[in-house]
Amino acid sequence: MVRLDQQSKLYEKGFVKYNQIQLIEITPEYAVSFLETVGEDSLNPYGIVHGGVYFTMADVAAAALARTDGRAYVTLDSSIHFLRSARQGASIRATAHPRHRGKSTFLSVVEVTDQDGRLLASADFTFFCLGDKPPAPPSR
Repeated sequence: MVRLDQQSKLYEKGFVKYNQIQLIEITPEYAVSFLETVGEDSLNPYGIVHGGVYFTMADVAAAALARTDGRAYVTLDSSIHFLRSARQGASIRATAHPRHRGKSTFLSVVEVTDQDGRLLASADFTFFCLGDKPPAPPSR
């Protein structure tokens, strides 16, 4: 099983870090990514959270959940439904739950909510298993 501290190291660089998205909980039953405070850099031209933030948070949570079996996965397919908008200053949480774990694929459903528990987006992810070797953390 892959631990939270091991998975968090995968996101110490790049887009996820730039947007202050954190992986805060992982169990075989669920995984949670979190954005404590939406900043100006996460907004679209209309002053609401860019859909890419919701999508990235959902992808991070779902991928972390897939990797709880210790194997490596990449996103094969996904879909997201944007239901409500959040604004600057909001806190956002993406919670992934397993739908199916097979030999070569993993399916997950994700709910993205705000600090008041309002549903902002709903997503489905399918991951392809690359094998038993877990991904290496980024080099410094």
